[in-house]
Amino acid sequence: MFTYPLDDHIELKPLALQHARPLFLLTDSSRDTLRQWLPWVDSITEVEHTVNFVKNAIKQGAENGAITTGIWVHGEIAGVISFHEINWHNRSVGIGYWLGDKFVGQGIMSSACRAFVDYALMELDLNRVEIRCATGNERSRAIPERLGFVLEGIVRESALLPQGYVNLAVYGMLQSEWKLMR
Repeated sequence: MFTYPLDDHIELKPLALQHARPLFLLTDSSRDTLRQWLPWVDSITEVEHTVNFVKNAIKQGAENGAITTGIWVHGEIAGVISFHEINWHNRSVGIGYWLGDKFVGQGIMSSACRAFVDYALMELDLNRVEIRCATGNERSRAIPERLGFVLEGIVRESALLPQGYVNLAVYGMLQSEWKLMR
């Protein structure tokens, strides 16, 4: 298993089965915040659900090349960042991410997202990276904005959350744009 350091105290590591328990505990401790923006949170009620998530991430990586990593801060799991299924024909991918409550507001996710975008566009030679965020999720939206993504539009009532349907902001970054910003 590889480890990709972002700085002296933050690293990315592909999720493995031994990460399921700490990942579940992180999800559980941040449940109230996460459930506002992520539709899957209420279905994760026991460690076995997180085990299944990790197994699926490993399977998807083997079949499609998509990567799901834990974000580790000082050796503690802080969140997850992943490629959704890579569309190899169109050379595009979406990125999803979340952090536990005690890790937000420290620039951790911006660093992780920058590394994922760079890997997708420069190493995998994809043409496009997309990030979708609920329009009301200002913290999540700040990340693609900080990285120079273009707001391409709003998809109305596109995600069903516990409080009802929410609109999603769609951000895009093209390889040609990323190369100019590097």
